[in-house]
Amino acid sequence: MTEESAHDGESSGGGDGADASGVVRRDRFSGGPARSFLSSLAADERIFAADLEVDRAHVIMLAECEIIEADVAGEILTAIDAVEVDGHDALPDGEDVHEAIETAVIERVGADGGKMHTARSRNDEVAACIRYRLREDVLAAVETTLALRESLLEVADAHDETVMPGYTHLQPAQPTTVAHWALSYAGAVRRDTARLLEAYGRVNQSPLGGAAFAGTPFDIDRERTAELLGFEGVVANSMDASSSRDFLLETVQALSTHATTLSGLAEDLIVFANRGFVSLSDDYSSTSSIMPQKKNPDTLELVRAVAGDAAGSVQGLTTTLKGLPRAYNRDLQRATTYAWETVDAVTEASEVAAGAVATADWNEDTLAAEAGEGFSTATGVADLLAMAGLPFRTAHEVVANAAENGSDYDAIEAATQEVLGDSLETFVDPDEVAAALDPATSVASRDSRGGPAPESVADQLELGRAASEAHRETHAELVTALEDAQAMLREEVNGYV
Repeated sequence: MTEESAHDGESSGGGDGADASGVVRRDRFSGGPARSFLSSLAADERIFAADLEVDRAHVIMLAECEIIEADVAGEILTAIDAVEVDGHDALPDGEDVHEAIETAVIERVGADGGKMHTARSRNDEVAACIRYRLREDVLAAVETTLALRESLLEVADAHDETVMPGYTHLQPAQPTTVAHWALSYAGAVRRDTARLLEAYGRVNQSPLGGAAFAGTPFDIDRERTAELLGFEGVVANSMDASSSRDFLLETVQALSTHATTLSGLAEDLIVFANRGFVSLSDDYSSTSSIMPQKKNPDTLELVRAVAGDAAGSVQGLTTTLKGLPRAYNRDLQRATTYAWETVDAVTEASEVAAGAVATADWNEDTLAAEAGEGFSTATGVADLLAMAGLPFRTAHEVVANAAENGSDYDAIEAATQEVLGDSLETFVDPDEVAAALDPATSVASRDSRGGPAPESVADQLELGRAASEAHRETHAELVTALEDAQAMLREEVNGYV
């Protein structure tokens, strides 16, 4: 994925009258010990199909604008089809996939094949190819976030009354439910989906027509190539179009944020599995090579690790882009790798997390038995005293003193007499205290918006399903738009070949 200066200066013109070896690469720049260091041809296999589509759209636009002859366009488009059939591995040697495809076309068409490069540079060409491919990858990542959300919502629906211990600082804090826990992650992943969709909108803009960076004297139609390729619009400024990679950075940042969410989810499940709260499917576990009794959450440990890789990619890409002058710089050849590696790793991790959540079995008996550990209902008792008219800080002191000696009614009674000089039943009904000490009753009492009580969970489930459905509809519309554009481009090509 290289820039235009290596052939024909920074020209945006065609290559008429030269042979296949000379039209793309001058002899002066055709060899030397650094040539393999410069080459990105092998790595460019990822954008091979994208480049062919970008070539087709550009050639059709040139013909429609009468910049090249219709019959020449037909010959070039026929040659591009042949290159596609032969595949990336059959390309001739080149500095990058763009050069290799152009050379392959010229070998088939002759010198007129060089007209395919009229009114463009490899600078705007590669930017278009990256955007074209990346938007498909972003949509694939979005699909996995939707699958994960749906898995979490299903868990929440099935376990709205499954009481479990809740933690802060990994210490027993308050009882909650499996549903409440699952919905906490569904909300976070919902935001991850939104960030990826927002990034997609800025990826899906066409840089074609920016040429090297200063536009072109040819009377081109940038909106037409954008339409043929399914882009939602064009990057207005030609220098910005060819040189900016902020869309890469934004996408990697959004993926890194999602990877961080996944890492927290994986950590929770690993800890829960260790405590016997949940059993992961064998499909998402492994055994020890020496200890046959072991069942290890290996896949989730790898999911957890992906967050570090993604964060590293954000730092690496930011450092690569930091301080680059306008317009094109060869550093950008190294920038794209961060995006490909991150989108692949995070998408796979998201898919694995969705599967692990969907197939996990929750041990309801163990969860219920542990829900009150560490006097986790203490806050409920303090709330009860505060509702009776005591200042909350006084109620807090009473229950804190009780916790030093136990977590039953007698301990609270003794602490009340010590702090307040009176019996507990002077302030609250003993039956209400007994109910507050019960984890399930404690959970049911926390029915504020977003709380763990079943009726609050039901509201959250409804909102979560509606948001998931809306995002899925948006995703489907975007996928359809790309498919429609691809079909339209093929139809236009058929009119020439």
